[in-house]
Parts: sequence; C-alpha cells; structure tokens
Amino acid sequence: MSYPQSVRLREVGPRDGIQSEKAVVPTADKIRLINALSSTGIRRIEAVSFVSPRALPQMADAGAVLTGIERNPEVFYSALVPNRKGAEAAVDANADGMQVFIAATDSYNLKNVRKTVAESLNDVAEVAELGRDSGVPVEATISTSFGDPDEGDVAPQRVLELSRWMLDHGLGAISYGDTTGMATPRRVAELVEALSGHGLPGLDINMHFHDTRGTGLANVVTALQLGVDYFDAAVGGMGGSPFASEASGNIATEDLVHMLDDMGVATGVDLGALIAAADIAQGFVEGELPGKVLRAGPRAGGRGRPGVER
Repeated sequence: MSYPQSVRLREVGPRDGIQSEKAVVPTADKIRLINALSSTGIRRIEAVSFVSPRALPQMADAGAVLTGIERNPEVFYSALVPNRKGAEAAVDANADGMQVFIAATDSYNLKNVRKTVAESLNDVAEVAELGRDSGVPVEATISTSFGDPDEGDVAPQRVLELSRWMLDHGLGAISYGDTTGMATPRRVAELVEALSGHGLPGLDINMHFHDTRGTGLANVVTALQLGVDYFDAAVGGMGGSPFASEASGNIATEDLVHMLDDMGVATGVDLGALIAAADIAQGFVEGELPGKVLRAGPRAGGRGRPGVER
C-alpha cells in the first residue's frame, strides 16, 4: 500500500475545539495551550476565529489571544474569518494567514452566517482580495463537504463547482470539512477522485474530519491512499460545531500522529509533547476529551491512567 512519505498537519483545537465549549475559556488558558502546541513540532496552528462576539462569545478575545502568544518562528498561526471585517481584524492582529469559510449547503450556511451560499461568495471574494492586498495568505474552507442532516449527502459535483470558483478567485488551498461527521471512506474516495480527475491545477487539498460516527481515522487512511497529504486535527479530539449539536469532536491530533508514526508517514511531531498539550486542554474543557491515545498512551506502553486496562 502506498502512502505519502510525509504529511502536513494543521492543529485546529485552539479554534475549532475551544469554540464548542459552553463556558468561556479564560484567555490565559487559550494562550497556554497554543504555546504548548507550538513546541510539539506542529508547523500550522489555527489559533482563533474573528467572528461576531454576539454569535460566538468564546472567540471575543481573539485579538488578545493572537497578540499574547509566544510566537515560534517556525509555526504558521492562522485565523478563521467569515468576511472582510473579520479579515481586517486578523490582519491587525498579525495573523500569519487566514481561512475564509463557506458551506456547501444553504441550510448550514444560513445557520452559520445567516446568508445563503450564493450571498456568502461575495464575502469570500472580498477576503481573498484583502489577503492579496495585505500580503497575508488566504486558504478556503468548504464546510459540510460531505453533507448535513438537513439536506443530506452533498454531491461531489457541488463541491467541485465551489472549488472551481475558489481557484478562479486565487484560493488554491481548500479545506474540505466533514462538519457534521457524515464522511465515510467511500464518500472520501468519491470526493477526492472527483477533485483529482477534473483538471483543477494548483488545488491543494486539505481534509478536515470529525469522528462523530467513528470513521475519522479510516477517512484519513483513504485520503492518504489517494495522495492527500494535508490534514486538520484537534488536540484531545476537542470540538464539533456550535451550529450542529450532533457533530462531536474532530479527530484527535495525538491519535492521528500515533497512527501515522506506526505507518511510517513522517509528521515531524513529538507525540509526548502533544499528549502533554492535550493534558493542558483537558484541564479547562468540560467533560473528558475523547482522544484515545490521551487516555491509553502510545501502543508501546500505556500511561497508567486509573481504570484503563492494557
């Protein structure tokens, strides 16, 4: 079986993970987590989102977080933004890059930003333009790329059309979000094959999987087999979506690194340091984080946690 020799990982726990917490996490705890993640070998961290504080109070301190962290010069710190206003705030806070997001379905996009997909495309274009003018790189995120509970499965053709539009507007790196955990290996293969087989020069595919229905790592393996080498994950398996209650956490970064290490796929990440960062997150989140390696430890030896059988 052939896999890429190495992968790029983007840690999204500080943004996608923390935003789902009901209680507002203190700014100092957010900064502490990002600083810990910065020393794990991870080279990309999605640190915050610049969205309406009324819609998402958890991210009201985004500027303070981004300006308060101890920046590792080898780490690329990005921010998620919905529109030009958010992008301007990200640039002012010296974000290294931005992700601008849109959903593949109107139902989810309306829940998320109160606009249809067609209406949001103008916002995406404005963010792309601001990124070019300011010299801040912009990547795109297409949420619900595999479906949502209201509209069901999303056809690869729909995602392909949005991808073409993104590329036409200078957005070559696109993250395909399994926002509500509806992806399976078969559907991942269908989407990646559609994207790869329709002449999209310059497309850089990122996959963002949730583990809602237990298929997260299986989806990664399928994507790897098809040549994808860029993935999102969240430390401890934090996260979900504040606009989709059934969407449980992202795939856990330490679970992903543990699996890739054993497969011989290089990540450049120190698994022990990553587990230590997950412990920091566990200290301020509500409930037990779902990451498996966080609880059981690496396969070479468990962590000796009470109640864990090995």
